[in-house]
Amino acid sequence: MGTAAIQRGACFFLLASGLVAQTRPIGWSRVIPDVASDQKQIWIFPVRAARGSHWKAVVGVLGVTAAMVAADPHDTPHFRRTGSFQSFNSVFTSKATNIGLIVAPASLYGVGLIHRDSYLQKTALLAGVAAADTAIVTIILKGVTSRLRPRDVPVYGDFTHTWFKSKGSNWLRGHGSFPSGHTIAAFSVATVFARRYPKYRWLPYVAYGLAGVVGFSRVSLSAHFPSDVFMGAAMGYSISRYTVLR
Repeated sequence: MGTAAIQRGACFFLLASGLVAQTRPIGWSRVIPDVASDQKQIWIFPVRAARGSHWKAVVGVLGVTAAMVAADPHDTPHFRRTGSFQSFNSVFTSKATNIGLIVAPASLYGVGLIHRDSYLQKTALLAGVAAADTAIVTIILKGVTSRLRPRDVPVYGDFTHTWFKSKGSNWLRGHGSFPSGHTIAAFSVATVFARRYPKYRWLPYVAYGLAGVVGFSRVSLSAHFPSDVFMGAAMGYSISRYTVLR
């Protein structure tokens, strides 16, 4: 048996056993083309879903989101009025979570360079692609839906009519509330690492747990409605697993 045949056999064994995850090739030169290609796949997904691809999952996510939107006026005011989360909010600020979402993949890429771990380097790059993909989607959806953030509604104001009300003018920052940009980014990065290292059974709990904390912080800070966070989590997971990692 030749060396090439042995290598192919070893690769097949690793993939079959779940010790490594098979994904598309990635490198610095491919980042921008990959993001462009991903955007095409993301925005034609509704057409594919309408033709019967993943329609059950789509209906389920939309159904839960609709139910949470209906519940938003009832549960969100509590977070505007309570002071129970002041300590939590002082740690998980918007700025802190932004820094964390940037530093985590960058640090892991640096570790990969130091240890000459090409798999870790590629994982960090894929996380960057996922973050870029979700950032573009978030900016567009925020601009289209223009939903008011909970903190923009008076404490005893009307939390029901929040759609198409935001008057922000900076599209690059995404002035609307739906979906949560921090949450979609956190879950997209978490999914990349959880799926790329399936042999570490504890990793999904840590990755998705941290992403969940980021999502909750957006609600406790009155920056987003729970439905914004849920949709962000669902989209972050889906975009990373089915588009970035393919």
